[in-house]
Amino acid sequence: MKIYKVGLPFIGMSSLMLLMSPLANAAEMSNMDHGSMDMSGMDMSDMDHSSMDMSGMGMSDMDHSKMDMSGMDMSDMDHSGMDMSGMDHGSMDMSGMDHGSMDMSGMQGGKAPADARSPDYSNGVPYGRFGKPVMMGSLPLWGVSVDDLGYQFDDDQINYEFDTWYGTDSNRVTLRSEGSIQTKDDKEIDSLTSLSYWKPLSIFWNGEAGVAYDTENDKSAVMAGIAGTAPYFIETDARAYLYTDGQVRLDLGAEYEWRLDQHWVVIPEVELTAFSKDDTDNHITKGFNEFGADVRLTYEMLSRQLAPYVGISYETALGNARDLRRQEDEAVDSSSVTAGVKFWF
Repeated sequence: MKIYKVGLPFIGMSSLMLLMSPLANAAEMSNMDHGSMDMSGMDMSDMDHSSMDMSGMGMSDMDHSKMDMSGMDMSDMDHSGMDMSGMDHGSMDMSGMDHGSMDMSGMQGGKAPADARSPDYSNGVPYGRFGKPVMMGSLPLWGVSVDDLGYQFDDDQINYEFDTWYGTDSNRVTLRSEGSIQTKDDKEIDSLTSLSYWKPLSIFWNGEAGVAYDTENDKSAVMAGIAGTAPYFIETDARAYLYTDGQVRLDLGAEYEWRLDQHWVVIPEVELTAFSKDDTDNHITKGFNEFGADVRLTYEMLSRQLAPYVGISYETALGNARDLRRQEDEAVDSSSVTAGVKFWF
């Protein structure tokens, strides 16, 4: 009976030690210092880590900063089942690993699939008898715009202003002419015609440069100008003419379209002319010579390409030009009712 009394405590202590041994091993591994571990000679290529559960190993506190894995061959390792979420890999040195045999074909990028579309989106289908489509901006086009073709009743004359062009949105050749035709007496024609090269300077402004001819003084000139849209949608143009005799002419103009509805439009317009020196033979004085203004009420029809109008025009001499006209018994101011049409195509 004494044997059993002595044996029972011994058996109990042995069982307790066996139960505590796994916990002691886990605690020992969690406090291990892996900083000086040398794993460079280990071959882990054939190891199967798919069923390894490292979540209970206490690796969250492991220090991997000094682990040398440069010589490890991990190309055939299966890590699909490894739980390493708690590990700190921030300082791991993997510079010696061989990534050359890694298969990344499933990632974004790489070669296009065999059924990918062709670069021009034709998929091998020919364009037919019309050929390959071309952007409209690169095609040479032409246009004609008649801004004014009207009759002034009080002055008995026909006023006109038109321009025509040929080219692209980047480069054009422009023919422009404006003037008046007398319908009585000697039926005199006064016009200023220019042939110029047109090119955009910015989003709202275009530049012009070319040659011009003035029938009023029978002289040719070199022309340069700028035209475009000023703030508040005011159509503005400024052109300078250098004549063969050294005379310089400056024409300034501004126009605004006040749209009443989809068809009715009121268009006020002002013009100003100045010269650099006196020319009494052609009734020209130095400085500003003429100021003109008119207001037209237009009705746009046929997709706004045709617009008949009625309006009032006014002209006056400025500065010394007023005295010169009085000396020659010419009118200093004039006004007239006008009617006409404007169109483009």
